[in-house]
Amino acid sequence: MAQRSKYWKLTPYVREQWRTIVNALLCTLVFTAFWPILAWLSGRMLSLLVQGKVAALARLAAITIAGFVVHKLGQYGQDSLMSKAALEVALKLRVNTYAHLQRLSLAYFEKAQTGDLTYRLTEDIDRIGEVVKKLFQDFIPSILQLIVVLTYMVILNWQLTLTMLVIVPAFALLVGWFGERMLEYSRRSQNLVSDLSSQLTEVFGGIRLIRAFAAEDYAVEQFRQESQRHYEAKYRTAWLLAVQYPVIGLLYAGIILCLFLVGSWQISTGNLTGEAFASYVTAGLLLIDPITHTTENYNLFKEAEASVDRVFELRAIAPGVEEDPQAHALPAVTGKVEYRNVTFSYKLEETVLRGISLLAKPGEKIALVGSSGAGKTTLVNLLPRFYDPQGGQILIDGENIATVTLKSLRRQIGIVPQETILFSGTIAENIAFGQPDFDLDAVKDAAKVANAHNFISEFSQGYHAWVGERGVNLSGGQRQRIAIARAVLLDPRILILDEATSALDSESEKLVQEALERLMGDRTAFIIAHRLATVRNADRILVLERGQIVESGSHEELLAKGDRYAYLYTQQFQP
Repeated sequence: MAQRSKYWKLTPYVREQWRTIVNALLCTLVFTAFWPILAWLSGRMLSLLVQGKVAALARLAAITIAGFVVHKLGQYGQDSLMSKAALEVALKLRVNTYAHLQRLSLAYFEKAQTGDLTYRLTEDIDRIGEVVKKLFQDFIPSILQLIVVLTYMVILNWQLTLTMLVIVPAFALLVGWFGERMLEYSRRSQNLVSDLSSQLTEVFGGIRLIRAFAAEDYAVEQFRQESQRHYEAKYRTAWLLAVQYPVIGLLYAGIILCLFLVGSWQISTGNLTGEAFASYVTAGLLLIDPITHTTENYNLFKEAEASVDRVFELRAIAPGVEEDPQAHALPAVTGKVEYRNVTFSYKLEETVLRGISLLAKPGEKIALVGSSGAGKTTLVNLLPRFYDPQGGQILIDGENIATVTLKSLRRQIGIVPQETILFSGTIAENIAFGQPDFDLDAVKDAAKVANAHNFISEFSQGYHAWVGERGVNLSGGQRQRIAIARAVLLDPRILILDEATSALDSESEKLVQEALERLMGDRTAFIIAHRLATVRNADRILVLERGQIVESGSHEELLAKGDRYAYLYTQQFQP
């Protein structure tokens, strides 16, 4: 079953540009009105030429030139204004779609292909903008030109025009058939381009692994196969166009041939003068351009229809975490956090957290330990509402976090993740991420707390040194300290430290651990760690297994108990 087109969803974006479009259409009317005048002038000039009236011909030529100037000014106004409107539509659609993606849950991005999203936000939206431009700049003027010129031809001789219009239904059916095939092939081609883009993103992100496993030939073969599928889809589209143009051209040639045959008969019977026929033929020739443009634009619309569908597929995805319309800003908190019988599942049949209840007092340091998959990261990810639980409540200072705005909630929670994400920009911009108008002195103070100031100062440009994509110009320990400085600058009352010292050498770990101690200070902190040596000083250690808290206590208490925590600790530190 064919998918319903989503072109109508562009209406609000086009409506916003109505003033620009109306002005452009006024220019289009000036541009279009000249075509029947040109046909009449051609017949009249031919008559004067035959009669040898040079002076009259010169005057008419001057009028024609003046008309051409007005005609081209109308075309300039139409093209420039329509380009502006189309680019505005593409800009608004791109920004709104990107903003919508920012509201989607992490669960969506864990499944989505980065290359596919990038393609939809760039190539697909550019194609939509091009369609909007073509619609008003080319398609509508071409339709108007067809209407105006055909009306003039009917006035000149309705019999000739009727002969031409007999073939038009066949012409329209052919164009429609080719357009539907074009839509089908374009959808497949664009999906394959997205797959190709996603594969490139994965390969370039994992290039070190490819080198390590000497898998270059394997990667090239995978890319060749994907490229081959893309080539075949693109070739089918090109083949369809190659067939379409000669078929349409033959049909049009048949129309012209019939025109001359019937025109000759009309002249022979005295129903048509030579001057009128010359004007009529000129009008007929003026139809070639709009018919060609209409055909090409129809194909473009069908190709771009796939892009419209793909973009609005994204817009139709509902955010996994919805902000309550009545949500209020969370005031400054002391850091009291409470989980009340919280249950959570990523999939309905797989429960990750089972009736979790815990109370963290302001300034308390709580460590979460347990085997992989026990639910540690899921537990802390519920706190900033990256996901919402299916059951139970989470409260901060007695406020249900589901009733406060997401921005006010997340601004009071600092996160230092296991894998620090840095963006292209300066070191200062990365520390002050999300704060466009930051104080450089405050950034430096935060870096000092995070043990980052010394290594930053060693760069020739200091805090203005450029960080490469994903922070490739920095070591793991340096990236981690920048992440800590980022949290210090935010100055939250609640911290989440997710494996913040894993995969670091001993020297870097010591610097990072010192920075973390300063960062935690009197803040409430949730510390996830597989290396139990890093959580000995926690006020309370929670041991999670299969989504439940199975033990709770200090390091010494849990060792003395000799149960699950003691077993994990012994496994890590036994000779």
